[in-house]
Amino acid sequence: MPMNSKIRFSKKRAWSHDLPISFLMQQGVENPGVLSLAAGLVDQNSLPVELTKKSFDHLFSNPKAARAALQYGTTAGSLSLRSLLLSHVSNLEEKSARELGITVDNIIVTTGSQQYLSLLGEVLLDPGDICLVAAPTYFVFLGVLQGLGARIVSIETDEFGMRMDSLESTLGILESQGQLERVKMIYLVSDYENPSGISLSQDRRGQVVEIAQTWSKQQKIFILEDLAYRELCYDGPVVPSIRSFDSTGETVILTQTFSKSFSPGLRVGFGVAPKEVCAAICDKKGNDDFGSTNMSQQVLATALRENFYYEHVENLREVYREKRNCMLEAADTYFSNIPGVRWVHPNGGLYVWMTLPNNIETGFASPLFQKAIHEDKVMYVPGELCYATDQKLDFDKQPPIQKNHMRLTFGVQNHEGIQEGMKRLAKAVKSFI
Repeated sequence: MPMNSKIRFSKKRAWSHDLPISFLMQQGVENPGVLSLAAGLVDQNSLPVELTKKSFDHLFSNPKAARAALQYGTTAGSLSLRSLLLSHVSNLEEKSARELGITVDNIIVTTGSQQYLSLLGEVLLDPGDICLVAAPTYFVFLGVLQGLGARIVSIETDEFGMRMDSLESTLGILESQGQLERVKMIYLVSDYENPSGISLSQDRRGQVVEIAQTWSKQQKIFILEDLAYRELCYDGPVVPSIRSFDSTGETVILTQTFSKSFSPGLRVGFGVAPKEVCAAICDKKGNDDFGSTNMSQQVLATALRENFYYEHVENLREVYREKRNCMLEAADTYFSNIPGVRWVHPNGGLYVWMTLPNNIETGFASPLFQKAIHEDKVMYVPGELCYATDQKLDFDKQPPIQKNHMRLTFGVQNHEGIQEGMKRLAKAVKSFI
């Protein structure tokens, strides 16, 4: 082969380049001493070391069970874990599995919920197919959609989540342009959304199901409900999932993870979907890995069965409630006297969404980001990463990409780090007022 021959990468490689998550991680490594209010990691000190050890010890006290855990598993996931997950979902919904219309055959265990999002995208979306998302939304999933060659159409939001009038209006525009048949999915982080911290209101949860079903004229439009932060509720009402409003069980696909509520190192997530979709995901997953790590599944199953998991979640809520309060108090202390700055007070999750005056941009190339990183030694996630615009739809029909927001997280830093990080960030912002 000639030495100067070029590599011909696939189109998916071209669609997946320059993803922001890689840049953020690089900045964290290359700038030591920077306090990160950006990394969406969990609290290091709250990781369940003793409870995980108890789960291991309990599992390995039975040689037969231990050998089974060390063996290959199944593509759909451990039957014992899926049975426990069926009860787990039922408890969260306060409805029986029969009322929800699901069995273990509707559940697939994945390597974190991120794998489920990716697999679902692979089996549902061809290049050029459309996914409707909130503006703003989870920017890593935007990268998944981009890597599939999907079109991403944004829908306006307010303090109650995605606006249903904007959703219907956009579907109407797409139908008038002959593009409704390309709409395959509506993606929603319904509880304490990453990045905004906002939850979709209860009345809109029923409405979005009705809208998806009404507009499924040429093919099924699924709602993908991402409940990564569902169990991290600190105050306010606990709202039923969107899935609970889907009486047919054929419209909403639900996914959850134990990375935020227990341990990201175990890498266990799962999804609940109609059986036809489960079959498609299993076929794709079988080609990819023929099953997520069996050992992690058995450790988590033990933690659930012995109630170690539920004990941990109760403690974790208190840890994060205090850290959330610490960040909000720091915001009041350091930002309340800066004109034009406001922020969301989330009832759960790991994020605080902050808005600056319109003339102050927060992107990677902005003077603010550069000053914050290199001079004030603090890092945030630029809000513009969480917006997408479809170039084939008239720009004025979509929410504009807003460049004056920041996503701040209280997950990683301790109380002192949160306070100092917010102080440094306020100093950086003040220099541009």
